[in-house]
Amino acid sequence: MKKFFQEIKADIKFKSAGPGQKLTESVGERAPKEKPTQPALRQTRQGPTDEAQMAAAAALARLEQKQPRARGPTSQESIRNQVRKELLAEATVSGSTEAPGSNTVKTVPEAKEEGSAHLTVPGVCFTCPLTGATLRKDQRDAHIKEAILSHFSTDPVAASIMKIHTFNKDRDRVKLGVDTIAKYLDNICLHPEEEKYRKIKLQNRVFQERINCLEGTREFFEAIGFQKALLPVADQEGPEEFYVLSEGVLAQPQSLQRHKEQLLVAEPVRATLARQRRLFRPSPMASQFELPGDFFNLTAEEIKREQRLRSEAVDRLSVLRTKAMREREEQRELRKYTYTLLRVRLPDGCLLQGTFYARERVAALYAFVREALQNDWLPFDLLASGGQRLSEDESLAFNECGLVPSALLTFSWDAAVLEDIKAAGADPDSSILKPELLAAIEKLS
Repeated sequence: MKKFFQEIKADIKFKSAGPGQKLTESVGERAPKEKPTQPALRQTRQGPTDEAQMAAAAALARLEQKQPRARGPTSQESIRNQVRKELLAEATVSGSTEAPGSNTVKTVPEAKEEGSAHLTVPGVCFTCPLTGATLRKDQRDAHIKEAILSHFSTDPVAASIMKIHTFNKDRDRVKLGVDTIAKYLDNICLHPEEEKYRKIKLQNRVFQERINCLEGTREFFEAIGFQKALLPVADQEGPEEFYVLSEGVLAQPQSLQRHKEQLLVAEPVRATLARQRRLFRPSPMASQFELPGDFFNLTAEEIKREQRLRSEAVDRLSVLRTKAMREREEQRELRKYTYTLLRVRLPDGCLLQGTFYARERVAALYAFVREALQNDWLPFDLLASGGQRLSEDESLAFNECGLVPSALLTFSWDAAVLEDIKAAGADPDSSILKPELLAAIEKLS
């Protein structure tokens, strides 16, 4: 019985194996199995429905959450890389380049079109205190030197004192030399009868190290009455050169005392910043500024400092900072500006504009505005953005108040003064400026 069922199973397996095949026939020669022909069904492909799309998006999101993400750089590394890319891009745009191994940094200034809109100040200008001439930044030093040298023909003592304090940049060395000269003159005034104090040996070590190394000292000694002379020296074969005070000056010791005081109190002759005061008619572009390159140009030392600070910023961005730290960094950012252009909107809408040092005090702006008023004795306030009064602390610098490199402020009469003006029947919005300023009013374009 068992054998009978095995034969039935083998027969069923044989019949279900498909058509037979000769052992000598290759697989490729096998005849393809014909499929029954069926009429082709015309299909039209349609896009998935909105519900299907939403379901697919949800499924894809679940899959992405389940799949482990590739491990990338840490958050600090990402910040560092991003900051480096931004700094590199900024350096490329600004054109600042530094040759490897070189201390020279070149900055290519951005070209500005002539007559550009809102360029209401052509550049930073200065006024020579000796001649009153208005000078560009690149002209001031040469002009002042020329003015001092030309002053020798009229007042050689004053000219030599100005030369000592102005031509020598090392203030510590100047002070040491001036104090030594004052000591020489004091000895002469205190001991006029002693001949040794009226002579100064030029080869003396103190004289050479403290006085002779300064520009202008030779002219000063000659201007106050010293003359060069060769005098014999004890225990020495040949004579040496001395400054010897003339007899005529000894008869007027008060003149030496006066010259000494002038030398001690003198200051370097420096060109003062020209305010370049301008008055504009009311304009909707009052808050729009386009400043010349002088407001932003940095020296080589300043550029190096900026690059160092930016490199430090890479590390700071990855560290949590306190509010005090952020405020200090903001103040340091504002201090990189040397000048600021300020406009004051007057009650009639006119705009009074002037140029200031960024480190000047707010009191300088009040004085500038007061000079333009017809009644400069009336109290007033200056309001920054948001209505903040600047008069609360006029000792603050502009860069400490955030008024750099430009700002628009609003003029406001003191409340009591405004009430008095209205009580007198006057128009508080009428012009408050001097007539000569109104005659030179311009259009802001």
